[in-house]
Amino acid sequence: MHIPSLLSLGLATAAAAHSNHAQKVLEGPLESLWYNRVPGDDRGAGAESVFSGITTFGSLPYRPCLASDKIKYDIAFMGAPFDTGTSYRPGARFGPNGIRQGSRRLPLIGTYNVPLKTNPYNNWATVLDCGDIPVTPYDSAHALQQIEEGHYQLLSREPATHADKEGPALGGRTLPRIITMGGDHTITLPLLRSIKRAYGPISVIHFDSHLDTWRPKVFGGSPSETAKINHGTYFWYAAEEGLLRNDSNIHAGIRTRLSGPSDLDDDGYCGFEIVEARDIDKIGTDGIVKRILDRVGTTNPVYLSIDIDTLDPAFAPATGTPETGGWSTREFRAILQGLQDLNLVAADIVEVAPAYDTNAEQTTMAAADVLFEIMTMMVKKGPLSQFIPAAEL
Repeated sequence: MHIPSLLSLGLATAAAAHSNHAQKVLEGPLESLWYNRVPGDDRGAGAESVFSGITTFGSLPYRPCLASDKIKYDIAFMGAPFDTGTSYRPGARFGPNGIRQGSRRLPLIGTYNVPLKTNPYNNWATVLDCGDIPVTPYDSAHALQQIEEGHYQLLSREPATHADKEGPALGGRTLPRIITMGGDHTITLPLLRSIKRAYGPISVIHFDSHLDTWRPKVFGGSPSETAKINHGTYFWYAAEEGLLRNDSNIHAGIRTRLSGPSDLDDDGYCGFEIVEARDIDKIGTDGIVKRILDRVGTTNPVYLSIDIDTLDPAFAPATGTPETGGWSTREFRAILQGLQDLNLVAADIVEVAPAYDTNAEQTTMAAADVLFEIMTMMVKKGPLSQFIPAAEL
């Protein structure tokens, strides 16, 4: 009788265990192995892996939305990698990729937003990362046209939900919402041009340390027609072009220096009121929220534009023109959460320049968390057809 050796018994046992393990891993549909799965209340906590696959915002599904008008969504993230309107530090063209990198951890534990009591991943809305608009780095005027047309293509198609319902734009249709990752703040001008084509003049909430309503002859010297449009003058042009509702726009987080008091006159001409960053010391986050809501209201369609330099450089150092004396990340997120009743139709976050960040990615993480709040607000509010009648525009 042949008696197997201890070595052969050990090898056989190991082979059997490996075979059983391999069989368990390969059982079932391949969809169960998809590494970009994000958690919902019915699927437990934690993503399959935050390190595998291409990096999308918060591990959302990626679709090349500009390549096909058949791709449907209710909320779309898109990048606008443009920074040739910057006056101080360049580098925001890398902002979209940096923000996506900073968002990788979002689904790690779970995606339920505790203050807003909503899970934007496990809800009514189809939310996608649509990638970036192709933007030339050589011709600013052409790049801004690319951004406007790319945004409008994404904005003007039918949404995934309530496409057949009456909505607030384009002759009474319901539209999806677009969240844009910049890019320097110049991109807000082509985005507002796109918004006007869909909605008409819009109410704007502008979080920033700077006014960005300077006349071209004041900011940059205006050496050419192309140079006149930059990240300090775009709101001046927005007002000149009739993109803004003059009675309901507001800046918040302002702490800039001025060329003189006439800058404030120009700002009033553009239709803005001002909440300074230091006001938070007197009225707190609730007071900031109240002033914004009193100005904008909760019935108008609203565009939200956020410069990451709203935050103090201690919390977000990687930005084009940092200013000390800003809000903390906690304060800013509390203010955003207080605006959950707004009728947000679109939003952007800009001036994230990852090359100036720390190894801890604190700026890109802060930007990603801000966008998580905005995405949650949009999902919690519901489809646009439910709360903005077309007759109100």
